[in-house]
Amino acid sequence: MTYPAEKLHPLGKLAAWGGSGARSVLYDVERCFNENSAAILEAPDIGRALQEQVLPILSHHYNTFIPDVPGEEGGGTPSAYVMAAGWRDGEPWIVEITPSGMIGHYADIGFHAIGSGAAMAQQAGSLLSHFHLTERSLRFGCAAVLRVLQALDLTSSSVGEPFSLCRIDKDGAHHLSDKEIEAVNKDVRRWEKAEKAAIADIFD
Repeated sequence: MTYPAEKLHPLGKLAAWGGSGARSVLYDVERCFNENSAAILEAPDIGRALQEQVLPILSHHYNTFIPDVPGEEGGGTPSAYVMAAGWRDGEPWIVEITPSGMIGHYADIGFHAIGSGAAMAQQAGSLLSHFHLTERSLRFGCAAVLRVLQALDLTSSSVGEPFSLCRIDKDGAHHLSDKEIEAVNKDVRRWEKAEKAAIADIFD
């Protein structure tokens, strides 16, 4: 991560959200979501409800942004990505709000990523696609996500420990403790060990 801050947050008790980009924007988004989580999650269209909350924040920061500051270069931009996920009416949902205010839906894919490591995370997710993530258990899903994060830790300077995981099902969103993440990590190690044994059995 480019700065040491929590990037995975509760969205009420039934969902979670994460952000990447300008820290000032994400601070305002967090405060807004904390105040309006019930309205967002009860809205007929969660994507549009998220968009309605995020757009004014983006517009405010874009309108007050000074791109050319004398004596300073590369001061960053006020752009930010926001992604939220949850469970409603017996189905999961994954929604992204881009810096342009566009809405993206990814529940049917079962995987999405935002931020500087997004391209590599998408590639890592694609490499796991033959495991049919949307058809497997939450336990496996947590292991797959942690494995992707650990792969990114080796390849991206902006991604690193400590990692945060949130498990979401019909009973709500549960943010995993350090002890629970370590249990997921043991599943990942067993998975990797089984893969090595299978390769050795086939090719050695």
